[in-house]
Amino acid sequence: MPLSAEQLLTLARNYFRSDREYENKPESAPEHIRLCELWEQKLKKLDQWWAFLDELEKELPDFTIGDGTATANTSFRCSAYAPGNRQVVVGCVSILAPVYTVYGVQYEYSGDKRIGHKVFLDSLPPEMRRPAEVIARKLEATFEVRALPHELAQTRIPLIVDWKEPPDTTLFHALFTSEPQSIA
Repeated sequence: MPLSAEQLLTLARNYFRSDREYENKPESAPEHIRLCELWEQKLKKLDQWWAFLDELEKELPDFTIGDGTATANTSFRCSAYAPGNRQVVVGCVSILAPVYTVYGVQYEYSGDKRIGHKVFLDSLPPEMRRPAEVIARKLEATFEVRALPHELAQTRIPLIVDWKEPPDTTLFHALFTSEPQSIA
């Protein structure tokens, strides 16, 4: 049975605050301590993640597969770069709930310099759909997770996630990443 917005918010409250009370204090917020402890626990299963990435490389041989996992976020993240590296499809498995998402990023360049990006959280361009389907299928099979519906992911929440503050913070930010455009 899928989790509701209220249930997901309750989970997120264990790891994020609605204030910046601990921002300039030497001690960490209890929520941050719990998040670090959760990451320590989840990183013990890193071999499963590496095996997943190896399998993904076999399924998407024309793409460069990368690991975008950063413990500053709340998900394991993989990236499938299209030839030319102007487009990337990203798969995220939340460490907070048994959910995943797949989204795309298209980069704009001026010569060799990256000058912009566009994030596709919902409707992917046609050229991103096949790798997104492969990533989604592999995430579901490997980690027994369900896709978080876009409408639910965009639910606004009263929590601060990194530099995202209400009213701009969503369940997507809490469950996956506050900076979807930042892949590496």
